[in-house]
Amino acid sequence: MGDRLKGKVAVITGAGRGIGRAESILFAREGAKVVVNDLGGGGDGSGASQSPAEEVVHEIKKMGGQAVANYDSVATTEGGERIIKSAVDAFGKLDILVNNAGILRDRMVYNMSPEEWDIVMKVHLYGTFNCTKPACLLFRQQKSGRIINTASESGLGNMGQANYSAAKEGIVGFTRTVARDMGRYGVTCNALRPRAATRLTVSPELHAAIERAKATGTALPPGADLIAKMVEPDQMVAFVAYLASDAAANINGCTFLISGDQISLYQDPIPIKTIFKKGAWTLDELMEVVPNTLAAGLINPAPPKA
Repeated sequence: MGDRLKGKVAVITGAGRGIGRAESILFAREGAKVVVNDLGGGGDGSGASQSPAEEVVHEIKKMGGQAVANYDSVATTEGGERIIKSAVDAFGKLDILVNNAGILRDRMVYNMSPEEWDIVMKVHLYGTFNCTKPACLLFRQQKSGRIINTASESGLGNMGQANYSAAKEGIVGFTRTVARDMGRYGVTCNALRPRAATRLTVSPELHAAIERAKATGTALPPGADLIAKMVEPDQMVAFVAYLASDAAANINGCTFLISGDQISLYQDPIPIKTIFKKGAWTLDELMEVVPNTLAAGLINPAPPKA
């Protein structure tokens, strides 16, 4: 057992499996008291079970740590409030919030139903807000706190994941603003794009699709190229614990890629080309100027098939 998080109380959502489970165990090893939140549903958000959260709590207690389970859904305002309240009820305070709960409802955008869009938004984007707001009420009063949000490389664009991509990139924008809202109170808020092999990123369906593509000689499915870069969750959560520690007090509003052997800091988007003129641009002028300026060298990421 370490002591880098000794005396801290952490809430980790989606902590019954995958990244959240690995975070919970490492945080406990470093001395934190942990609220292990997990609804216990399937990868698509269906169903519920107390077993995943309880198993992680049992594992933490077995190694001498302190933890309690919470089974509320992050997708509702009331659920988020109860998750944060459970930390105060069990341990008297809250120091760290890791927003990690997530599901998938992948579909090409032209086939995606409103329900598939809504549920992914509710769990990822709403869920991050639903837990962050009540946590910030506490953090503002105590003038300290750490918020770590889970984004994704899919937010940079991934075929068949319009709902997931939008929610995850929304979390990045949310992170930047919460960092500015809460920084004056000694609170930091950062986002992570993890490369971890979990039931969401390396699903049985993806494995089956890869095998079919290899057997038929067709194109590999979206996401197949990332599998080789992914590591087990426990190999890449050390940086999460670092961000949660006192040592990371000056890291705020940042987004990181994390993997087993790679940690990268993303630069916030900035303009890379600009065209100017006196007065407003006309359409005739833009038709002439844009191809040789703003559009020069641009590559269509998904060009039409011949």
